Amino acid sequence: MAVDIEGSTARTNPARAQLRSVLSELLDEAFLAGGITKKYRDGFVDRGDGVLCLVRPVDQAPKPVLLATVVPALAELLEKHARNRPDLAFRLRVAVHAGEVHYDSRGPYGEDIDIACRFVDAPELKRRLRISAGPLALVVSPEMHRSVVRHGYPGIDQDAFAPVVHVRVGTQRLRGWLHAPEGVEPEEDMTA
Repeated sequence: MAVDIEGSTARTNPARAQLRSVLSELLDEAFLAGGITKKYRDGFVDRGDGVLCLVRPVDQAPKPVLLATVVPALAELLEKHARNRPDLAFRLRVAVHAGEVHYDSRGPYGEDIDIACRFVDAPELKRRLRISAGPLALVVSPEMHRSVVRHGYPGIDQDAFAPVVHVRVGTQRLRGWLHAPEGVEPEEDMTA
């Protein structure tokens, strides 16, 4: 899972430091709400104004929990934080993907990390968050849609996802599925 703070570049460096701290706390709480303790995930990987959250493929942390529990908990926590600290309120773009992660002495790497990062930075996801009143905008990769969303697991409304986010990773063109419980307007350009 990759998350990125909306509009963080408009904030001062001291404000960014506070946001990074709050983001880490909220993510910890959201993962705990899904039963995903530090035992089942790596430490958060810093991305400046965002974080890469790597969950290990174990039975105690099934992929549906990310969409049915962790992301909704994160949305609630963001709303609560905004009410309690309006001066430090922020919103997030969230991308969820599943795949292979490789490690070397500098940390995690690999094509699947690139995919998650491309989706969280996708212009369409940024646009959707900008026009939304919600605390976050979520996109899932084709892999997550195929293996989780389309099966309609409890807590996941497969009709609330639409394939409207496009990214390029190397020579691949991938279509992500935007979560939009209020509905998604039809696509204008399928080749973007």
